[in-house]
Amino acid sequence: MLKGNMRRSGIYLLPNLFTLAALFAGFYAVVRAMDESFEAAAVAIFIAMILDGLDGRVARMTRTQSAFGAEFDSLSDMVSFGVAPALVVYEWQLRSLGKFGWMAAFVYCACAAMRLARFNTMVGTADKRWFVGLASPAAAALVAGLVWVSMSYELSVPHMNWMAWGLTVFAGLSMVGTVRFWSFKELHLRRQIPFYALLALVLGLLLLVASPPLVLFLFFVGYSLSGYIMAVTGITRRLAGKL
Repeated sequence: MLKGNMRRSGIYLLPNLFTLAALFAGFYAVVRAMDESFEAAAVAIFIAMILDGLDGRVARMTRTQSAFGAEFDSLSDMVSFGVAPALVVYEWQLRSLGKFGWMAAFVYCACAAMRLARFNTMVGTADKRWFVGLASPAAAALVAGLVWVSMSYELSVPHMNWMAWGLTVFAGLSMVGTVRFWSFKELHLRRQIPFYALLALVLGLLLLVASPPLVLFLFFVGYSLSGYIMAVTGITRRLAGKL
């Protein structure tokens, strides 16, 4: 009886290893930011994104989904995409703004927590094609991407601290908004695609290899704006239909 209870209370190792690695990457980003190694901190957040995308897929492929895994993944996301980006950007630029700096960092962190809590309550009821609000990994990519691009290319932009402030607040508020963003969950690799789409993928891969920080940052900037563009387009069409 005791062995049976221990077996039922166990956890699946493989998917949770990816989650643990993502958590470590987020923690490592905070540590590197404290050492003022901001480029390494930003890269660590992107690595956490990759690992976070793998743990769920591994769990589904191996049929090892569990309630523990879902909760562990959510807590890991809070560290890697909530706390870590806020602290990295604060140490990088927002500290110089005094109370306005830490307030922006906290807004981002609080919004990430609320975004994850709302996502957890909507599991099983929401339309899988869309995210309601910007997903926390995408918001983290916006903030970390700005850090990575600036450090990688040694950018010297006037009022960079205020630019970082604006992007941090925008990313935070976008997470708790009601604007919908495409989730990419309807993208199936087994389906046939047009030949020109393959050429576009090759071009995108070449650009990514040539300049990873710039390409990734621009991609997530475009993605974060896509939801607002679709929302404005939808409102415009409805208004035009009533005329």
